[in-house]
Amino acid sequence: MSSAAIAETNTGISNAKLGIWSFLASEIMLFGGLISAYVILRSGSAHMVVPPRSMMGVPLATFNTFALITSSVTMVLALAAIQEGNIERFKRWMLCTMGITISSNLFGSFYYTLTGLHVLHVTGGLFLMAYIFVAGSRGDFTPDSHDRVECAGLYWHFVDLVWVILFPILYLL
Repeated sequence: MSSAAIAETNTGISNAKLGIWSFLASEIMLFGGLISAYVILRSGSAHMVVPPRSMMGVPLATFNTFALITSSVTMVLALAAIQEGNIERFKRWMLCTMGITISSNLFGSFYYTLTGLHVLHVTGGLFLMAYIFVAGSRGDFTPDSHDRVECAGLYWHFVDLVWVILFPILYLL
């Protein structure tokens, strides 16, 4: 895909970037509403019975948090590699990014809704990363044409950011 094939909007950014930012704005509203409802109910509802930390699996959740944040770094490195035209390094960093994966009461309802929704977004992100990996491996991206890699990176960073918010409110408060 040549750089001439990338359509730009009146803002000067590509349609792909405008699209991913619009999508992420809708995702912020989705997660923002759920997280806000959880925090409000947790702080003031007698019906919100929170299990003890010993039952929450904090060590595993902490490890998963570290792995997810690390995968955001590897996504940045994959984007930098494709911007430099280095397919082999791109492939190596994309594989690193993809390789770091994965009630009966009001708390349980929020816990499973928030973490389940996040798992769906991680799973979708992994499929997106696999597509980006295959497309990048066959030479679809160049230093001048890498919008799809950048948009995939923006999505993946969003998924990480959501977890950085969910982890403390579900596991540490």
